[in-house]
Amino acid sequence: MDKSALFNQFVTFTTAVHEITHDLTQNVNIDTVTPVQYKILEYIKVSQPVTPTEISDCQHISLPNTSRELKKLQEKNLIEKITDTEDRRKQSICLSKDGEHMMNEAFACVEVRFQQLMQNVTEEDLAEIQHALNVLQSKVFNRQK
Repeated sequence: MDKSALFNQFVTFTTAVHEITHDLTQNVNIDTVTPVQYKILEYIKVSQPVTPTEISDCQHISLPNTSRELKKLQEKNLIEKITDTEDRRKQSICLSKDGEHMMNEAFACVEVRFQQLMQNVTEEDLAEIQHALNVLQSKVFNRQK
């Protein structure tokens, strides 16, 4: 197996993932948050609870800017900060009830677009896609917290 060729295929694949993610989430109708705040909320939704540092690292935002955006999201009642009982300096971030509701609506919109993308895919191909996603998740994207 030529690992260099595999790497190039992986780069092409991840670029395509970013493009399709952009297409699926473009113009999701959320007027109350900025695109940066939406990406933070999306990350929290699928990974909660998370720390500010994890958000900063994943979203490629400086920690001070992440803290500022989290403060704005907390003021909008979209997230909750949970202080660690053993170390009060540590905080975990989760979506609030309002944040969960907003992200469920956003994901419902994205799912409609995804279903349209998949409308002409056969059951056999869907099973193959699901298997491929499972392999990628377990072998490549299996980051441990």
